Order: sequence, then structure tokens, then C-alpha cells
Amino acid sequence: MARGIDQEGGVDVLLMGNEAIARGALEAGVQVAAAYPGTPSSEVLESLSKVAGSRGLYVEWSVNEKVALEVAAAASFSGLRSLCVMKQNGVNVASDFLLHLVGSGVRGGMVLVACDDPGALSSVNEGESRHFARMLEIPLLEPGDFQEAKDMIPWAFALSEEIGSLVMVRSVTRMSHASGNVTLGRLPAEKKRAFFDCSGDLLDPHHGPLFSTPVIRKHVLQQERIRQVRETFERSAFNCYEGPENPELLVITSSACTLYSREAIHLMDVKDRVGLLKLGTTWPLPPELVTRHLAATEKVLIVEEVLPFLEDHVKILAAETANQVGKVRFYGKNDGTLPMVGELNPDLVTRALGNILALPCVGLDAAYEERLAAPTLARIPDREQTFCPGCPHRASFWVMHEALALDGRQGFVCGDIGCYSLAAISPANGYDTMKTIHSMGSGTGLASGFGKLGPFGLDQPVLTVCGDSTFYHAAIPALINAVHHRANMILVVLDNGGTAMTGFQSHPGLCVNAMNEDVPGVNLEAVCQALGARVEVQDPFDLEGARKTLNRLIRDHRGVSVLIMRQVCVLSPEKRGKRPYAVSVLEDRCLGEECGCNRLCTRILRCPGLGWDKVKGKAVVDEVICAGCGVCATICPTGAIQKEEVAR
Repeated sequence: MARGIDQEGGVDVLLMGNEAIARGALEAGVQVAAAYPGTPSSEVLESLSKVAGSRGLYVEWSVNEKVALEVAAAASFSGLRSLCVMKQNGVNVASDFLLHLVGSGVRGGMVLVACDDPGALSSVNEGESRHFARMLEIPLLEPGDFQEAKDMIPWAFALSEEIGSLVMVRSVTRMSHASGNVTLGRLPAEKKRAFFDCSGDLLDPHHGPLFSTPVIRKHVLQQERIRQVRETFERSAFNCYEGPENPELLVITSSACTLYSREAIHLMDVKDRVGLLKLGTTWPLPPELVTRHLAATEKVLIVEEVLPFLEDHVKILAAETANQVGKVRFYGKNDGTLPMVGELNPDLVTRALGNILALPCVGLDAAYEERLAAPTLARIPDREQTFCPGCPHRASFWVMHEALALDGRQGFVCGDIGCYSLAAISPANGYDTMKTIHSMGSGTGLASGFGKLGPFGLDQPVLTVCGDSTFYHAAIPALINAVHHRANMILVVLDNGGTAMTGFQSHPGLCVNAMNEDVPGVNLEAVCQALGARVEVQDPFDLEGARKTLNRLIRDHRGVSVLIMRQVCVLSPEKRGKRPYAVSVLEDRCLGEECGCNRLCTRILRCPGLGWDKVKGKAVVDEVICAGCGVCATICPTGAIQKEEVAR
């Protein structure tokens, strides 16, 4: 049981925001859920997968977000309620089908949950998904607390069926990953039978075939739906106001920023001067509700993450209703009152309130500030992000660096998104090899392009890396392109046996699915060979063998080669806590600074399982966190680091 999401109703439970969303889907009678794992969204589907058997659900980790949306849409077309979940970058991947889906409409209620990542805490960007709702002309909802994260989902499903359109619910990291008390509702017992009724004519939305054409008629219908949604949003209980009738300052906010704004108003003790309009329906705006509150004040602060989406649309509404609203001064992102990038927090909102109301900001307790500045804390060294102890990616990038250095032609690696993105963030992790990083699969596409520049004088070896999950998600089309066009490139697949970065969710290369059922795995080597690439498989912990193989592939650089670096992630459930080797340092052999290796183990390899004893001037093994991969023993030039196989 996933922390109580399958309990009967009427009880209060502590749920993570993503678990609350999953519970809301259960209460709505969802029958099909599909997603591609991506932080901060992954726990929604994980929670549903744990109760799929008992609740009669079909739950799927799809190959990518576009396919996940198509799987969920098929269920909706057949009259079932379906859920699709992804992070903000995934909405970009799904956008091709999204643009057509809104034209055809849906039948069974269909909800898209997009979890954005303000501050890019676990992403390569802090991209906004809200703009898709405006572009696609679909309703956008944003829960303001954990109870709403649960309650809003059944409402979104009902709205979807009422208007025959996809509904988008947006969460953010602090909503998805924080926890709060949630009162559970009733779980439905009835289940619908799937049937795709396509017996009617082309223009019959309930019984006809589902096409996104004819364009104009469908677009008109979509805009009629949006007008209907505006009227519904005017009456929504997810929009609420608290504060004086005519506030000196009106704060308009949504999502997790609701919590920050409430706390800031409380800290500044200005609830008699400041009103708070919390919007759960942020596109389209409920015009009468917003206009009424704008007309009651002369100052408005809009608090949101990340870009001024809400701010811009409120200003447009104010301009359109200027005769009712009168003169209003707006504060927010555009005027610099709040930062245009990164996460917000109560301190930032408090500072904004203080500046607008000419009040001294409530600061930290003086004694606490003094403790923060204490020398003991000031001496804590900065710790950079790094691969885990025993991570096979550290060994793989070591191999790539050494092979390219031996080749001597300034070869480079095109990167991708995953744990191995750390190789782009810090040279210490990737040994200064990874030179590009964009979207999933883009490393292979870029390498395909670089690999055709030989006639223009490019003689540098071109490598690209992707993980096994990314390979199935987005690298296959780019690999097909490279093979077909005879690009000179080497794809290094870092196969660690799962979608490791987001929690080891299954992918098509494994023999298990999201519901822990046995399924046929799609063999990675066979796919590459079938496409016409030459394929080699190596263990990255065999540094010398892997390096020799890679150098051979670099020398024979005609067309496309694939090198699969296969080693299960050290944190995976099957490997966690199992050390292949006991690693130790022979102090009499460790020459320290006198070795001439420039402390290869602790300055260059920099595995967290290794440390440096400043008193002795020797390398040391941290037995608590050492994973026993033995790579450090392989690179030590004096043999000071020893590895002994652990008996099983």
C-alpha cells in the first residue's frame, strides 16, 4: 500500500503531493494511467502502480511522453477515464500529439498532470508548461495545497467530460514532493467497459471517428469549449479570497506560491491591509471574479513561478476592463519586485510586501543569524555534485577520456540528459569530455550531424552518450538517421539496468513492467544491429578492455558504431549493499604527493569512497560508503590500492 492511497474514505492521512494526485485519480475512477518517469512527476504513476492489481487499473511506463499521451488518449476514446503524467520537459516531447488531440477532443475524462521544476532542482531547465494550456486552448488548473492536489483531480475529470476536452493540471516541485494532511474521499466501485464507438459520421463528437480535421470547424469548437470553461471557472470553489473588502494591496497567486504568500502576510502581520486572491483555475482566467477584486484595490502583487504567465494575463484583463477596474499599479516579475528566475519562498514574498507597503522586513532571529555566521559553520567546505561511489558512469567517462587522449585528435562527447549529465556540470565527473547537453536523444542527433562534416575538414572523433532508458525514449530515431546517412560517430550507451535517475522505473529493455508483470524485453544490441550499426558490449569497470575496444572503434571510424557500457547501477535494488570487492590501501605502497601520479585517485578519479589523510599524506578508503567496484585499484600506478573479491 502506497502510504494509504488505497484506503477507504473518511480518514486523514499524510501524503506527498504526488501521492495526493494519485489518490484523486483513484477517487475519480481512473482506469488507465501512462507516463514517462521524470522528477518531480514520477511518484504519481509509482503510487498508482502499487495499487493497480487491487484497483483493476492498467498502469504503464511508456517509451516516452508522446506515446504515454497516445496510450491514455486511446483509453479516453474508448470511454474510460485516463491519466497521463510527465515533467515540464516531457510536455515538449508530447506536444506534437497534444496539438492534434485538442482538435479531435476526448470522450472519457482525460487529465494531463504536468509537474514543473522551478529552480531546475532536478532538471536542465525550469521550463514552463503553463504556456501550452494557453497555446492549445485547454483548461489549466493549479492546486494550492495538498488537499486541493487530491480534490482537484476528480473535478478535472468531470470538467473534461463536460466539455469533451483534455484538462491540464500543473504541479511544481514543492507541491509534488512536500507532504501534508489529506482527508480521503470515497473510492468508486463501478468500472466501465471499454468500447470505441466510431459508427457515426466525421462531425459526430460522440460516435464518429476521431480526427483533428476539419481544422476550422474543430478550432471553432475548441474556442466554444473555452468560453464554457470561463463560466465554469467563475463558480469554482478552487478560487478563493481572504482579507479586507477593499485591501490596500491585493496579492494574486496560485500553486505552491499560495503557501508562501499566506506565510508572508502572517509574518508581516498585514492581514488587515492585504487581501489574498488564490486562483486554482489559471487558464482561462475567470474574468468577472478577477475584475471584481481588481476594482477593489489600487495595488496588485502577483506571486507565481517562474515566468509572468498569470501576471501578463491579469494585466490584459485589467486593460480590457479599465472602465471597471480604474487605475491599478501592478507589482511582480516584470518590474523586478520578484525575481524572474528560480523558486520563490516566503522570504522573497515578505521582502516584496515590505517594499510595497514601506514596512521593515521581518528578518531572521538575531541569535540564529549569529549561529549561522559562527566559524564552525563558516569552515564547512563546499561540496560539488558528483557521481555516487561505485557509479559505473565514472568509469565510463574515464574510459572515454583516456581513449580520446590517446587518439590525440581532440575528439569530444555529445551529451544527453540523465545521471551522466553530471559529466557536463563538473569536469571532475566527466574528465572534461562531454561538450554538449540539450534534450533527451539530442546527443545522438548532434553526433549524426557532426559525423557528416568530414568533407568540410572535421577530423575529430565524434562520440555521443545516452542511458538505456533514453535510448528507447529518443535516441533510436537519431540512430536510424545516422546509420541511413552513413555518419561517422560512436554511440556509447551507458546501460545501468533501469531509469536510474528517477528511481529505477522499468523501460522496454527490461523484462518487467510498471505493474511488476513479466513482459518481453526489447534487446538493445539486437535493435542496434538490426538498424545496421556495429555493436560491442563492455563492462566499464574493465577499464583497459573497454578503453582498447573504444580506441579500436575510433580508429575504424567508418559509419556508426555502438558501444554498450553495461554495468548495473550501484544503487539499484538488485545491487544495493552488495560489494564485489573489499577495497583497502597499503600505506607502505602509497607514496602520496611523492608518487608523481598527481594523486590520481583523489584529485582526478575523485570517487567519494576515497579520501585523503592529510596527516599521513596517504589515500584512505571510506568503508562506510565504498561500493567496492575496484576501479580505484585498477588506476593506482603503485598498486597501493588493493581489491579482494568478496566471498558470496
